[in-house]
Amino acid sequence: MREWRVNGTGLPPVLTETDLPVPERGQVRIRVAACGLNFADLLMIEGRYQEARTPPFTLGLECSGVIDAIGPDTSGPALGTRVVAFAPGALTGALCLPAARVLPIPGNMTFAQAAGFPVAYGTSHLALDHRAHLLAGETLLVTGASGGVGLTAVELGARMGARVIAIARGPDKLAVAKAVGAHDLIDSDTPDLKSALKAMGGCNVVYDTVGGAVFDPALRSLHPEGRYLAIGFASGTVPQIPANLLLVKNLSVIGLYWGGYLAFRPKTLTDSLATLLQWFGEGGLTPHISHVLPFDALPEGLDLLRTRAATGKVVLTLPAVPEP
Repeated sequence: MREWRVNGTGLPPVLTETDLPVPERGQVRIRVAACGLNFADLLMIEGRYQEARTPPFTLGLECSGVIDAIGPDTSGPALGTRVVAFAPGALTGALCLPAARVLPIPGNMTFAQAAGFPVAYGTSHLALDHRAHLLAGETLLVTGASGGVGLTAVELGARMGARVIAIARGPDKLAVAKAVGAHDLIDSDTPDLKSALKAMGGCNVVYDTVGGAVFDPALRSLHPEGRYLAIGFASGTVPQIPANLLLVKNLSVIGLYWGGYLAFRPKTLTDSLATLLQWFGEGGLTPHISHVLPFDALPEGLDLLRTRAATGKVVLTLPAVPEP
């Protein structure tokens, strides 16, 4: 099989031939059909991801496919089950994972939809529900609202009964955010974001994937007892938080590293994903996939993320596992 390998910090990934893995006790093997790409993949290549990986390593974080082998004394999804998983090293033809980490996907979900589902939807659901306790009737501000993660925050926030203000660059990206539930729109190139947010009445929760210049006006737009969710820093600038403002307005700053839950509370992560997959099966979620590319086109996919040309998810597909 083939996989995308990072052989050195800052070096471009290389498509490499490797042996098919064999599942051990408690594991299943997924024959991969599709892989989701994330901004985190760029950070891992550059050695800037919060959970450092030492080269050489296989790139990727999420995939979908079919169970084609089961380890000894293992209970879980049966052979042939269509599944999805959060899986570091997912940009590969097949991988073995603990059976408890693998979830069946609904019959109405394609492999491409499933592959782009865990990180984006999982991050937003845990952030808004488990960490910020977003309530119906509150106002949610989402920065980077047209990206793969930002769009899911818009959609889930609206589903949870919040009024959603979306910040994105340009009318086309704002239209994508509006289509999934944003009630109010602000162009990130607006000269005075602080005044624009004030005119909209401020917010209760900020979901910030960008950092940089948008951070200060977003933080200052929070009402007393507001919650600021630090999700990512796509701008490349990690903001410094003025503690005096937190004190005066009784604000909370909440970090969310979704993948970290695998280490200290994995069931929280898998239970959240199971809920989201159920919502999808019931017709309650509409994943937005910006580009579907062949597995060999990883450099093109990463460039779409690097240049922010994608809206929603970028997914790579492998030809070995056809859709049913």
